[in-house]
Amino acid sequence: MKIRKAVIPAAGMGTRFLPATKAQPKEMLPLVDKPAIQYIVEEAVESGIEDILVVTGRFKRAIEDHFDRSMELEMHLAEHEKHEVLEVVQQISNLANIHYIRQPELLGLGHAIFMARSFVGNEPFAVLLGDDIIHSEVPALVQLLDVYEKAQTSVVGVQEVPWENVSSYGIISGKSTDGIKYEINDLVEKPSLQDAPSNLAIVGRYIIHPSIFSILADTAPGKQGEIQITDALYTQMQLEGLHACKIEGLRFDIGDKLGYIKATIGLALTRPDMREPVLHYIQTLLASEQRKEV
Repeated sequence: MKIRKAVIPAAGMGTRFLPATKAQPKEMLPLVDKPAIQYIVEEAVESGIEDILVVTGRFKRAIEDHFDRSMELEMHLAEHEKHEVLEVVQQISNLANIHYIRQPELLGLGHAIFMARSFVGNEPFAVLLGDDIIHSEVPALVQLLDVYEKAQTSVVGVQEVPWENVSSYGIISGKSTDGIKYEINDLVEKPSLQDAPSNLAIVGRYIIHPSIFSILADTAPGKQGEIQITDALYTQMQLEGLHACKIEGLRFDIGDKLGYIKATIGLALTRPDMREPVLHYIQTLLASEQRKEV
């Protein structure tokens, strides 16, 4: 079955980025010249997704405004003959059919996904988390779709992380014959280094079978009273099987300030129009720091 729908959870308060997120959603923080969530939406569209549900919360209206048309802005650009920028602005509102639902309480990623049950219906769907920006030749979600077509089970995207960081992720272990498609046999949410079954971490891309909704309905809250999608996927693994796709691509975790800075620089370096000026500026800064140390 073709995957037509995607869910983007975007209800978090973004407290790690205060005060920048006091009046604007974390998802709208710019990476070079686009808000973070636009990179996620564009990946979904490039992967063949037709309808996207953004799960929002309070003070997230700016996300809706960004993907809506702005007639005043378009008229202003047209009047000043800024046709190239006008085309870019108009393309944003035509990316996909984007729908919204508000998560009234922040009860975890599992709960946010559960809120999409009416939108999804009885078909497999994609989930893309906004904290993970993945730059790759083949979109990360397309890579998962290839594994899904072969496995016909839910699929999670994974990448290797440093062992000292495994306690920050859901970690999987499993069997693989090609180093890309894994049949998962264990799944642990934020394990200690001693308890981690591998260093293959789930990185914010999923293809999920709709049976997850009945499982989530019976999933008890875990840490901090939140319903964890990892717990529901573990149950689904036991009942139906579960696979992982090792994603090829450059991943930026923008969940904290350092990750956000790395993403801004890293994405700028992927741009032909910005690569050389940014490299030159970095080299200038490094030379200045070295002179200070002398």
